[in-house]
Amino acid sequence: MKSVPHVLNFSSMDVDRFDPTPIYQQVARAIRTRIESGDLKPRDPVPSESQMVADYGVARATARHAVALLRSEGWVVTLPQRGTFVSDSPGTPPST
Repeated sequence: MKSVPHVLNFSSMDVDRFDPTPIYQQVARAIRTRIESGDLKPRDPVPSESQMVADYGVARATARHAVALLRSEGWVVTLPQRGTFVSDSPGTPPST
């Protein structure tokens, strides 16, 4: 029986499974860092849940939780049927 070699996804290095910080917060931090560095600019789409699952090796619920955190902090906005985008004023929490 032939074994299939395990392929390591190097971008998942942003997630440290031994770090006590919850994984959804680590994923949110990685995206927040991309926004702060200018890699993602206002109105740019953020990675989809499917892309986060592939990039970070996390469950879809974890990706969804990371986006919810970023939304609550004002980093991103989600438009129904369109996707999630970097906020026009990233890091400014939405008014309630």
